[in-house]
Formats: sequence, structure tokens, C-alpha cells
Amino acid sequence: MERHTRQRQAVLDALARSGQALSPQDLLTQAKSVVPRLNLSTVYRQIKDLQDAGQIVRVELPGQPPRFEMASRGESAAPAAHRHESPSVSHSAHSSDEASRHHHHFHCVQCDRVYPIHACPGPMNDLAPPGFEVQHHDLTLRGRCASCVAGASA
Repeated sequence: MERHTRQRQAVLDALARSGQALSPQDLLTQAKSVVPRLNLSTVYRQIKDLQDAGQIVRVELPGQPPRFEMASRGESAAPAAHRHESPSVSHSAHSSDEASRHHHHFHCVQCDRVYPIHACPGPMNDLAPPGFEVQHHDLTLRGRCASCVAGASA
């Protein structure tokens, strides 16, 4: 049976409050406001336990260190690499659990934050070369988030 500790709750609360994918260092910074003696090795331990419990998922972007976000309903069944369901099945035929966990990300190139996007353009088979079969897809939009855009115009 897993122990529910102040450290674990602080990490979960930090992710829930942020609404975005956070690095272990970001998690440490935010969770330390609740548990001042928290250290990075404890955060990594909590991340592993929370992943194993299906409460959080790893978000990987090319060329970036891994980040973590709260698992959507039903997401614990998703592969660890956070890849998405095969589009060989009609996108509209996905179960509600698949639709609730399938999402993409927006990466702000100015502040380096990563936000979930709960939408998908659908199957990608038409983009693959003839004879190829798409089994998974990940989509990351890059640009400036609303906070960075507002800060630049101020």
C-alpha cells in the first residue's frame, strides 16, 4: 500500500495548480512553499511513485528534458512515452476514455512553459508516405503563450 505523505501531496498540488507540464526542478520550487525541506531526490521518488500509480504522466518533447503533468481520466493506460492512439481506427470511433486522455501540447519558446491542448486534428495516415502505417502521433505547437504575448505588448 502506498503512503500518502505531505511530500507526495505537495507535488500533486503543484501539478494541479499549475495546469501545465512541469520539470522536476519546477515541481521542487513550487512544492517547497508547502514542504520547505523538500529536496530534488524526494521529488524524483514522488514522480516515480505517482507515475506508477497512474496519477501523473511523463511529457516528452524533442530536445527537452522530461516534464510531468496530471493524468487525465483514463490516461494511466497510455504508454509511458505519452504517445497517442493509432489513427488507423477512425478518430470519431475512439472511446470516451481515449478522447479524454488524447491530447497534445503547446510549448512557449519565450518562457519555456508547456501547456496541454485538449484537441487533435485527427488521423495522420494521409500525411505518411504511400504504403506506410501511422501507429502513434504527437503534436507540439511552438510559439508564445498568452502571458508572454501580453508582456511583450505592455
